[in-house]
Amino acid sequence: MNSLFTSLQIPTTKRRVFFSFHYQSDVWRVNQVRQSWRYNHEYSREAEGFYDGSIWERSKRTGPDSLKNLIREGIKNTSVTCVLVGSNTFERRWVRYEIARSVVKGNGLLAVGIHRMGNQQGYVSNEGPNPLDYMAVYKAGDSIRLAEFKNGKWVKYDDYTQPVTLPATWIKPHDTNVIRLSRYAGRYCYKEQLGSTNFSSWVRQAAADVGR
Repeated sequence: MNSLFTSLQIPTTKRRVFFSFHYQSDVWRVNQVRQSWRYNHEYSREAEGFYDGSIWERSKRTGPDSLKNLIREGIKNTSVTCVLVGSNTFERRWVRYEIARSVVKGNGLLAVGIHRMGNQQGYVSNEGPNPLDYMAVYKAGDSIRLAEFKNGKWVKYDDYTQPVTLPATWIKPHDTNVIRLSRYAGRYCYKEQLGSTNFSSWVRQAAADVGR
C-alpha cells in the first residue's frame, strides 16, 4: 500500500499561500509567479488572493468593509503570506491590510521583488520599498498592537486596532519602540534568485519560521 501512495504521489497536506500585491500595476507579473507556483503541483499547492478585477471594483463600490471581508475570507485557510513587491506596492492601503490580517492569522511572511520581471510589453520596473518595512508591531500597555509608517512617522494602524498575538518564534516588542515586520520575513528577488526554481523553498522557510 505504501508503494501505491508513493507512485501516485498523493500529498498529505496542501500548502496554501496568500499573495498580496498591487493589482493595477503588477497583475501581469504576479500571474507569472502564480502559474510557476502551481505548475505541475495542482494537488499540493493552492494560491489565494487572486481576485478578478471586477470583484475588486464591485467591492470598492460597496465600501471598505466589503473589501475587508473579501481579504479576511481569502486569508482564512492559508499558512503563508507572500507580498509580491513592485514599485509602489508599499503604499497601497489594502496591501497593508492584507499584511495586518496575515499577522492576526499567524501566517509566515515573505517579500518577493517582481520588478525585474517583464510586464505584458516586456518592460521591467524600478525596485520598490519592502512593504513589510512600513508595517510594525509595538507594545501598548500589556498588549501588542500594529503600527504603520505614514506621512513620515510611525502611527497606530487604524484598519485593525485590536491586540495581536505574535507567533511564539517571533521576537516580542518590550516597549513602544516598533519592530518592523520585515525583521520576521525573508526578502527575495524573483528574477535574480531564480524564483521559478526556488520559490517553494522560500515558502517552506516562511512556514517553518512560524512553526507551520
